[in-house]
Amino acid sequence: MDFSQEEESSNKSLTKFESMLKTNNVLFFDSNEFENIIHHYLNQGKVALAKKAIKLGLEQHPTSTNLKLFRVEIFVFENDLPKANALLNELYVLEPSNDEIYIQKANILSKEDKHQEAIDVLKRALSLAEEISDIYSLIGMEYLFLDQFDLARDNFMKCLEANPEDYASLYNIVYCFDFLDKNEEAVEYLNIYLDKNPYCEVAWHQLGRQYYELKDFEKALSAYDFAIISDDTFIGAYIEKGKVLEKLKRYNEAIENYSITLSLEDPTSFALLRIASCHEKLGNNDLAVQYYYKTVHEDPLLDKGWIAITKYYSKQRNYQKALYYINKAINIDSENILYWKYYAKINHRLNFLEESELGYKRILELGNYELETWLIRGDILSQLGEQEAALSNFIQAAEFYPENAEIEFRLAGLYFQLLEIEKATYHLRNGLRFDAEQIIILEELFPEVFESLLVKKIISR
Repeated sequence: MDFSQEEESSNKSLTKFESMLKTNNVLFFDSNEFENIIHHYLNQGKVALAKKAIKLGLEQHPTSTNLKLFRVEIFVFENDLPKANALLNELYVLEPSNDEIYIQKANILSKEDKHQEAIDVLKRALSLAEEISDIYSLIGMEYLFLDQFDLARDNFMKCLEANPEDYASLYNIVYCFDFLDKNEEAVEYLNIYLDKNPYCEVAWHQLGRQYYELKDFEKALSAYDFAIISDDTFIGAYIEKGKVLEKLKRYNEAIENYSITLSLEDPTSFALLRIASCHEKLGNNDLAVQYYYKTVHEDPLLDKGWIAITKYYSKQRNYQKALYYINKAINIDSENILYWKYYAKINHRLNFLEESELGYKRILELGNYELETWLIRGDILSQLGEQEAALSNFIQAAEFYPENAEIEFRLAGLYFQLLEIEKATYHLRNGLRFDAEQIIILEELFPEVFESLLVKKIISR
């Protein structure tokens, strides 16, 4: 029977089974038919229908080991590991040389975070199985769980040797090389693989990525070109080639490659954003703006899009437009710290001090405690005449940044303004002890305090 006949037979079995469910008439299926039906439902994520098929299958074929193994799979999926183990033990007594029993046992051990035991069981399965590539892949995954990347890579390599078209294993091999910072070794491995599989677009794509990491951009371009020759609809290759061309400042060519991806499938916000950025670098401002608009329209949740258009208008000194777009971004995601940073900075630039202070306050509320945020917010509060609030801000900042002269001199200046001389003197001396050169802060922010006789006397000591 050829493939098309097998598929037609499988479809007939499925139609017959679903018809039976609707009519409640019990029809007979051989065990292979049940296996195909269950496999189909599991692949579709239709667990309830798979369970029905297993139940009916075992009623008609109560001794079928394969159907019982499907039941084990369901138990594992539902995290009912005791039942899964019990059924596997029964099956092991009946068929101790069935490699699927070991594979399912390893699956359970993996679920229990017993990864080394799972590996030991899978190695036993290797000696029993006819098809070994999937088992090597499973062993590789277990080694990944143990962070043993060398061993994981070696097993994925064995999997790829057994099945050269297992691209998932190829990706995992490269992932291991990446994690181990072995880009040159990855290049060597991929070139050997490509000698045997010269039209594998996935391998060419991964080779391009390795050359990119090694900053050998011309070789990266060649690799991506071969990936495109192997499959001229391979979107990932066009995207990565575009990134390399940007690095080489060949922006028009980069735009061409990103644009090809737009014609191959629905536009992606990443490609639109890169096209916009390239046009901006070429000075094509109208086109840049058009593509920035398209980016945020395509994916309103992409913060890079909103930040890019905000930065674009900020560079043009069109701060009102920049503020307009960062406000739109905040309306979509009010928890994004980056948005609030731009909101605070742009309002500060426009001298909208109250709004800017609100932005810095929100940044702190969201858990970002950078020193600059505390300092700028406190300075703005001081400018607004909110000395008490500014003090509170700097006192909190000192908890995060103790022995910081920038904070201490600001506290000294504020306390002097409030005529709390003892506290002011204490913080002034702290500032001088921590970093005397930062006294310029007092001179710039509190000039009348800096010029006072008391301060001059303390500084001169």
